[in-house]
Amino acid sequence: MPMRTWVALLRGINVGGRNILPMADLRACLTTLGYSDVKTYIQSGNCVFRTDAGRGDPSEGAAAISRDIAAAIETAAGFRPRVFVLTADALHAAIAANPYPRQGLDDPKSVHFYFLSDPSATVDMDALAPLRAGFEDVTRTGGIVYLYAPDGIGRSKLAEHIDRRIGTPVTARNLRTAMKLTDMARALSEA
Repeated sequence: MPMRTWVALLRGINVGGRNILPMADLRACLTTLGYSDVKTYIQSGNCVFRTDAGRGDPSEGAAAISRDIAAAIETAAGFRPRVFVLTADALHAAIAANPYPRQGLDDPKSVHFYFLSDPSATVDMDALAPLRAGFEDVTRTGGIVYLYAPDGIGRSKLAEHIDRRIGTPVTARNLRTAMKLTDMARALSEA
């Protein structure tokens, strides 16, 4: 059975001295699960890997892989992070659907992808609108809320409150990280 390339995004690790998980340990957890070609990117819990697990329906496969990764981390590190798993193709499609492509070319760290744990969840986009400042903008496309924050997310009221206003657990990555993970996934798929 051919292997599929997957991307896993962990939420809330290595932040503020809590839920510490060195990337070598994360790679070891995924390798223990039988996943191959495991690669990580920066310390916030981004990884790409290949496995023949989850070969059927991608959403069912993603859910099973997510549960397996979270359980393996809990066993190894003593905490259970939320793990968002998607196919490499789904991440590529998320980048292609980015409603701020020109802005992202100018500054890939100004565009953020908020991946919803439940892609079908209702998101009250009207509740986010009053939080926008300056040239900020927010758009939902499918299971992703895209944020354009040209002045950075550190000073953005919208970025500060977006997690709570979305109404379902999310994890966010900027366009630069998403593009790097897509490149890494493509390299694995072509190997």
